[in-house]
Amino acid sequence: MEPQRIRNFCVIAHIDHGKTTLTDRLLERTGTVHFRQVLEQLMDSMDLEREKGITIKAKAVRMAYRAQDGLDYELNLIDTPGHVDFTYEVSRALAACEGALLLVDASQGIEAQTLANTYMAMEHDLVLVPIINKIDLASARTAEVAEELWEVLGVGPDQVLRVSAKDGTGIDAVLEAVVQRIPPPRGDPAQPLRALTFDSHYDSYKGVVAYVRVFEGTLRRGDHIRQMATGGTTDVLEVGVFRPRMEAVEELAAGEVGYVATGLKVIRDIRVGDTLTHDDRPAAAMLAGYRPAKPMVFAGLYPSDPSDYTFLRDALDKLHLNDAALLFVPESSQALGSGFRCGFLGLLHMEIVRERLEREFDMDILFTAPSVEYQILRTDGEVLTVENPAAMPDPSQIEAMEEPWVRLQILTPSRYIGPIMELVTARRGEYEGMEYLEGGQIAPGAAPTEKQRVLLVYQVPLVEILVDFYDQLKSRTQGYASMDYSLASYRPADVVKMDVLVNNVPVDALAVIINRANARVSGRRLVEQLRRNIPRQQFDVPVQAAIGGQIIARETIKARRKDVLAKCYGGDITRKRKLLEKQKAGKKRMRMVGNVEIPQQAFLAVLTLDEK
Repeated sequence: MEPQRIRNFCVIAHIDHGKTTLTDRLLERTGTVHFRQVLEQLMDSMDLEREKGITIKAKAVRMAYRAQDGLDYELNLIDTPGHVDFTYEVSRALAACEGALLLVDASQGIEAQTLANTYMAMEHDLVLVPIINKIDLASARTAEVAEELWEVLGVGPDQVLRVSAKDGTGIDAVLEAVVQRIPPPRGDPAQPLRALTFDSHYDSYKGVVAYVRVFEGTLRRGDHIRQMATGGTTDVLEVGVFRPRMEAVEELAAGEVGYVATGLKVIRDIRVGDTLTHDDRPAAAMLAGYRPAKPMVFAGLYPSDPSDYTFLRDALDKLHLNDAALLFVPESSQALGSGFRCGFLGLLHMEIVRERLEREFDMDILFTAPSVEYQILRTDGEVLTVENPAAMPDPSQIEAMEEPWVRLQILTPSRYIGPIMELVTARRGEYEGMEYLEGGQIAPGAAPTEKQRVLLVYQVPLVEILVDFYDQLKSRTQGYASMDYSLASYRPADVVKMDVLVNNVPVDALAVIINRANARVSGRRLVEQLRRNIPRQQFDVPVQAAIGGQIIARETIKARRKDVLAKCYGGDITRKRKLLEKQKAGKKRMRMVGNVEIPQQAFLAVLTLDEK
């Protein structure tokens, strides 16, 4: 196919605005998938995606379309995630496209993640095609949402497409808009090969399979290619496209999207964002690639059986190939043995990784409480980056500490401004600004209307929004508010390390870094949670929270007791005392040698430390 009749585009939107459903309708209308093969959420091939109703991985598919002008076109579509934790997946998809379908729900309107994706697409100089979806709903506000798009994008009402992906209304107009508005790719098939790797996965038979967008040159089976960043070379076993299943073709030319089966067995040999070129005729310069993912949340990951350590390492290697935002380094814990310190983009990303390890690799694993990355200035002038509470130096060696702050954007109907401000202020948030999206700024002294939607902007410590902030936001706004955040800066932090002692033994995996002002309340709450989650033993088990050498909270897990007086039906009281004293002496001996097994629920107890 000549480049003038190729269109590369993606679908971007807030979560649950209908991206995957729209993709299903496009596949049906272009005949890419036979109607008997059509499933709901066809592009969401992972079980987790279908169960949770969200897109986790970006998917590519090629469609053949005959436009109204009678010409045949090749449409390469990339379906992207909508959750804020998977923004990195969206950024990689945008780099492989010339245009994007900006999808907005007709009843919910523009949401926080919609704005974030819009600005990201503008940074990549993509042509945006605005679409209002779900116009068949009784609660649809099509005219108002079109006005919002006009204010945000500056596009007229005649340029906004109105569709219902559920029943197929307006799908033909979407396909025509892709052909007419999105520009064709630029690139010369005769130039030296330059292909951008935007994703990859591991296949047991084909080795590492790289998803590529060819910008210049032509890629064929049997070519000897080189990775320009790493310098590694390999032979191409197979090239192909997604329809939506993998289908081998003769070649991939400039402007096309497809896959390359390399046969590489070492997973680290392919790097997402690298440029592929021919080894005997290399290109002069690499493509821009991607900015490396910046993990926001860190947690320890340990196998329940220490002998599974190598299996866990291999599983993380394979996951990292498919999920470039997952970072991990080896670490060891006195309580849990050898494991890994993993970096995630957010708590949902962490949950997805945990479930994929359990389902796809049959691993039984333990996660420690999540934390963020702190910058520590020691008294000797050395600067440390600490994301593991166990690695925090002694307080006497700390000159100053800084914690990450994020720029938080919340979109909400105006009637929920009060509850949101109360929530964010309780999380040490600092107000930055407020903007009304509908009808512009309100007049001085005038009250906002019920329908007006407000964009609230705050600066908030990242650690304060990690665990339950999103749930609290949804519950206080009846599910209407949405949020997006990005790392802003590091600021001085008044935090302390809180150790947890179980049976007078410090458990480094339960240690947390916490705000000094909330330390005592949180310590009391944590030991109460641990008392409920750690099973009772044959002896009393004290559970203590400590800052430095000072115990700030304590609970005791009472021992399971046998009724040694059950057979005593009276008689001298000294007989009963003798039995009780004998039992007490035995309990003391057990306590001296007792070893307490801590379940996974205890490590997650810190997640319930929500603000009352």
